[in-house]
Amino acid sequence: MSAARFAGQVTLDGPSGTGKSSVARAAATRLGAAYLDTGAMYRAATVAVLDAGVDPEDAEAVARVVAAARIEVGTTAATERVEVDGTDVAERIRGAEVTRNVSAVSAVPAVRRQLVDQQRDLVAAADAVVVEGRDIGTVVLPGATVKIYLTAAPEARAQRRAAQLGLTTPEEVAALAADLRRRDECDSSRADSPLRPAADAVVVDSTDLDREAVVDRVVDLALAAAGARGVDA
Repeated sequence: MSAARFAGQVTLDGPSGTGKSSVARAAATRLGAAYLDTGAMYRAATVAVLDAGVDPEDAEAVARVVAAARIEVGTTAATERVEVDGTDVAERIRGAEVTRNVSAVSAVPAVRRQLVDQQRDLVAAADAVVVEGRDIGTVVLPGATVKIYLTAAPEARAQRRAAQLGLTTPEEVAALAADLRRRDECDSSRADSPLRPAADAVVVDSTDLDREAVVDRVVDLALAAAGARGVDA
């Protein structure tokens, strides 16, 4: 399928464990588009907060730390670049400590405003881009070419995340499922930019789909929305 004709913005929102990152990267590659993981930006902000010794629940202190931090992310699907003040944190942001605290940091309105401005600047520099996160279609890019909300049953999400982390025991999977539910509740109930589908988003349930099938769906939706016609490469 040719993606050279695609120009526009694809937003891919949804909760943790739905496969957003791998799907978004693959779709960006097939569409010849830039890729932006906004969740990585909030995780990088969380690293800055933790390294500053600030309580993630202290909104004012969190806002000060993040405002002073230099957070940089790459927009190439093939490689992950995440830096805080020039230090590579791409691996660290996926760790348990950051995962436990990212929802609190990302709920701070001042943090969201700062990073949303940065996200919009990065998107503006690309003719075609796939952006993943939790409020992209509703807040960051409400005029995007196509908005997709990726979801899956909680059990499937927990199993997928466990496989990513190398967790195998029933107790580990159950603890992970509980953590996913906690984060869903926190992200969905926050006052600023809560997790929810945009009114005009296409909901894609990946519970019974493998990754390639989901990528196919995202690419098809993007090309259709842009008025493009894909052809075999």
